[in-house]
Amino acid sequence: MDTLALLTLVKGLPLLALGVAAGATYPPIPADLTTPVQHRIAINSPTSVRIAWNTYKQLSQPCVQYGTSPSSLGSQSCSTSSITYPTSRTWANVVTINDLTPATTYYYKIVSANSTLETFTSPRLPGDKTPFNISIVIDLGVYGKDGFTIEQDQSKRDLIPSIDPSLNHTTIGRLRDNIDKYDFIVHPGDIGYADDWILKAHNWLDGKDGYQAITETFFDQLAPIAARKPYMASPGNHEAACQEVPRTSGLCPSGQKNFTDFINRFGLVLPTAFSSTSPDDAAKVNANKARILANPPFWYSFEYGMAHIVMIDTETDFEDAPDQPGGSANLNGGPFGSYLRQQLDFLEADLASVDRSVTPWVVVAGHRPWYTTGSGDDCQPCKKAFEPLFYKYGVDLGVFGHVHNSQRFAPVVNDTADPAGMENPKAPMYIVAGGAGNVEGLTKVGKNVSTNRFAYDDAFSYATVNFLDEQRMQVDFINSETGAILDRSVLFKKHDQKFVVQ
Repeated sequence: MDTLALLTLVKGLPLLALGVAAGATYPPIPADLTTPVQHRIAINSPTSVRIAWNTYKQLSQPCVQYGTSPSSLGSQSCSTSSITYPTSRTWANVVTINDLTPATTYYYKIVSANSTLETFTSPRLPGDKTPFNISIVIDLGVYGKDGFTIEQDQSKRDLIPSIDPSLNHTTIGRLRDNIDKYDFIVHPGDIGYADDWILKAHNWLDGKDGYQAITETFFDQLAPIAARKPYMASPGNHEAACQEVPRTSGLCPSGQKNFTDFINRFGLVLPTAFSSTSPDDAAKVNANKARILANPPFWYSFEYGMAHIVMIDTETDFEDAPDQPGGSANLNGGPFGSYLRQQLDFLEADLASVDRSVTPWVVVAGHRPWYTTGSGDDCQPCKKAFEPLFYKYGVDLGVFGHVHNSQRFAPVVNDTADPAGMENPKAPMYIVAGGAGNVEGLTKVGKNVSTNRFAYDDAFSYATVNFLDEQRMQVDFINSETGAILDRSVLFKKHDQKFVVQ
């Protein structure tokens, strides 16, 4: 079918009922094509971070100058990593900065005639019991005229003036205004929602590629935050391809299939798994096995202070995974492991390696939940694959999205609430933090379930996790527009076992 006929065919599909005009706006290309855009940083090891950014031309040697004083960037790190893919207008660049002093403020500048001074704080060493806070942001899309436009308040004080004022009173605006209150961001999936724009913004007749326009716009909006705070991502269904909307696969170029942009943007940025700092030999063996089996950006882990955090892929690489060939989502993505159980073998080795005397808290984050209110959004293949490992190794908190609202569940296993509740349960506590805001809007809470303790669908929201000490972890849900705390809970765990197997 030719392009004109196909576009005519899809005009009546439900998504157009949102009333957004066709055509998306590309960010302007700077005169200096080496100008860094779409910045993002990530934790790489206990003493290193990776600095990543995009440019509108390939760089022969991406470099970053850095130091502990804004007036003295005496060190420089370079790489040869500058990659792209068909249909992308930009190249993704990444540089690793090693041998950092832990928990120290650094300043950096990407080498270009048109770059600005940025700052980050180096990671805390595993075992550092200093309290810290992280932001959980899932299912976050572009804002402004090419996305959800939020009422502007020009009088609002901008802590980072380079962000468009239309981002005030949004999740991105809230993260910006509170940038000094959290250490890093966890975003397990559905990043930007460029694939939803294939009907409204993919105008093949005048050569405009709405997928790329929205992708660039989203990461430009995120850049003032992700340039300063590590942005730890894993995939969701909206990273799989540009044809999330049914019956539109013919509009999806080859460069925008099979998680291509996600791999290009994050594959060389995110870590594998940390070496064990435990004196236990078995822990060291398991950590080394996890490093070998890790496959960033799809599944990996890292440690920060008193927390061990694992990012998993709920889309592919396990039996009946929804996005893989033959899966329920019909997105034909993956697999990305060398064998079907690679991800699950990674997760088991990784969780078995955790020494709770070093990192007492264990958090696992993925996209699709298996505990959620409503009906039809629970991922039963995910539950079958992952829940037994969560329980066996005493995961403290499961973090998920996909459903566009905020939910908190009691510690639960096999659909049964742990009788201990929030006081030293064996079962994991679960949250859904999918209400950050995107073009698809919010999901009604729907039918409740007995293990649910909080559900909210009135406005955009996100979550924070505050590691108060070795035994107390606080989870807050926050209204993105007002900053009000919608729900607060504190989980108590004794963490009196060095290695948990139950």
